[in-house]
Amino acid sequence: MGERALAAARAAVGVRFRVHGRDSAGLDCLGLAGLAMRAEGYEGEVPSGYALRGGDAARVRAAIEAAGFVAGDSAGDLLLMRSGPGQLHFAISSGEGIIHADAMLRRVVERPDVPWPVIGRWRLRER
Repeated sequence: MGERALAAARAAVGVRFRVHGRDSAGLDCLGLAGLAMRAEGYEGEVPSGYALRGGDAARVRAAIEAAGFVAGDSAGDLLLMRSGPGQLHFAISSGEGIIHADAMLRRVVERPDVPWPVIGRWRLRER
């Protein structure tokens, strides 16, 4: 599990960053997460309309687990990170690093490291 998510995330590298973006015209971090998790078979809704700052990590964790995700430990996992005070950020684990929608670089990128504290790591529960 996770190979399809990782491949989908890598295929999105270079797609432009767009707040609340959900397709190849532009992605934000949750849009990229949704794209990768759909490649693994996730069929649920990907939230939109959220604030860019002030996320409640406990509430986000609970929603992810309620959606059928379990603790992960490999490439292709969905990562939740604390990228700044009051700011949560999603990425896909590439093994050593991450693939994420970078607002500063204005596109989806792959980094060789994990620059922020990881506060959650999941994969889709196998069916």
